[in-house]
Amino acid sequence: MRRRSPVPPSPLPQRDGVDPVRVRLPFDGAWETVRDHLVERLAAGAGVIDGMLAAGLVVGADGRTVAADAAYVPGMYVWFHRELPDEVPVPFPLEVVYRDEHIVVADKPHFLATTPRGGHVAQTALARLRRELGIPALGAAHRLDRLTAGLVLFTVRPEERGAYQSLFRDRVVRKEYEAVAPYRAELELPRTVRSRIEKERGVMAAREVPGEPNAVSRVELAGQRGSLARYRLLPSTGQTHQLRVHMDALGVPILGDPLYPVVTGPVPAGDFRRPLQLLARVLEFTDPVTGHRHAYRSGRTLLAWSAYDEWAGDERAQ
Repeated sequence: MRRRSPVPPSPLPQRDGVDPVRVRLPFDGAWETVRDHLVERLAAGAGVIDGMLAAGLVVGADGRTVAADAAYVPGMYVWFHRELPDEVPVPFPLEVVYRDEHIVVADKPHFLATTPRGGHVAQTALARLRRELGIPALGAAHRLDRLTAGLVLFTVRPEERGAYQSLFRDRVVRKEYEAVAPYRAELELPRTVRSRIEKERGVMAAREVPGEPNAVSRVELAGQRGSLARYRLLPSTGQTHQLRVHMDALGVPILGDPLYPVVTGPVPAGDFRRPLQLLARVLEFTDPVTGHRHAYRSGRTLLAWSAYDEWAGDERAQ
């Protein structure tokens, strides 16, 4: 059995708060050059890879540029900076609720992704906080959907990240969400919803399927105003889109949801109207490093509840 060697530190600095891409060459490969492997592995195309190599943008662990004809070495690491997508800035503030030498708790706005993924790279909460706070090693302990606003926990020290991530894995974090959705008088609340949710890669929406439940949510009515209601949601598991799927299954899909009950067309870049009315309101946990008890509450409001006409209109809203 091959022993795992430690990953060498990146020879390249971050760019705009975004880490360089790291690629390890497989041990079981028949490529003749590093270039051949990168062309096959990456979706950028041969011309792009050749251009990066010619410009000296691909480096090894020693920081030296990788030549276009460099021989393939199994297990070798190479780094390069991805070409950042042309992103429309998310024009809403990212508030820091708490910060110490171990963690940062931020109150994320709607439309801002938590971590770099797909077409959202520099315009993410992680990259923005790294730039604004000057903490290059900052990492996310968990994630919120891009369309969901509210509290997110970040870690300052990479060696401590696993301890904080385990809080979410072991379900010892108390999370409370708030949502605005249609009111149904016949819907008996409070209730606990249990189902099995699966999310297929490449498919935008998750779905409930038969089988052992892996998603549990408590749903409570927090207020009612005409045809709308405000709901308190307490998930005890963390499946992808869990609250959105469960609310839709109850017949009260969350306002502004582009996936449930129907997948709509993509929203044009820069369209920040009618955000999903889902907010991670409360985050409580015992610090695994310091033993301190943390309890935070988002200061954001759901616009469809406080000013429905403004949310439903054509004005840009947070």
